[in-house]
Amino acid sequence: MGGASDGNFTAALGIPTLDGLGAMGDGAHAEHEWASASALPERTALVAALVSALLDGETA
Repeated sequence: MGGASDGNFTAALGIPTLDGLGAMGDGAHAEHEWASASALPERTALVAALVSALLDGETA
């Protein structure tokens, strides 16, 4: 996916940075912006697994 975020600043400093965990869709901040409701369960499961792994002290 394309785009930019504030995470670019922390990543440039070598700080582990997570980005792109939001909804799937297109047209961010434009009139044609949309988000996929059918992808929300998958995205939610991804974030839940990530938080669980972080709380359990897992590393990549």
